[in-house]
Amino acid sequence: MRAKSWVKELQRQASPNIIIALAGNKCDLASQRQVESEEAEAYATEAGLLFAETSAKDNIGVTELFHEIAAKVPTDVGNQRRSLALEPTANQPAASGGCSC
Repeated sequence: MRAKSWVKELQRQASPNIIIALAGNKCDLASQRQVESEEAEAYATEAGLLFAETSAKDNIGVTELFHEIAAKVPTDVGNQRRSLALEPTANQPAASGGCSC
């Protein structure tokens, strides 16, 4: 399964909090399957990935997978960015609350 090398690369180089989903696409073409669903799902579980069987053509599982991904996204990301922007850097003194004129 080529996806394993891609997942390893993402896990090596991306944020430790990355959300990775493995989609077994084209489930509408089961007769041409190259990887058994059980094998893919076992790998996803072992690697800590989301997993879904999907078919973009027949609109199977795609929306649900995106919902699963969205549910994993931290809800306080905006607050974290905002608080980081307000923290003084080493070259910038903290605001004293008054005018320095």
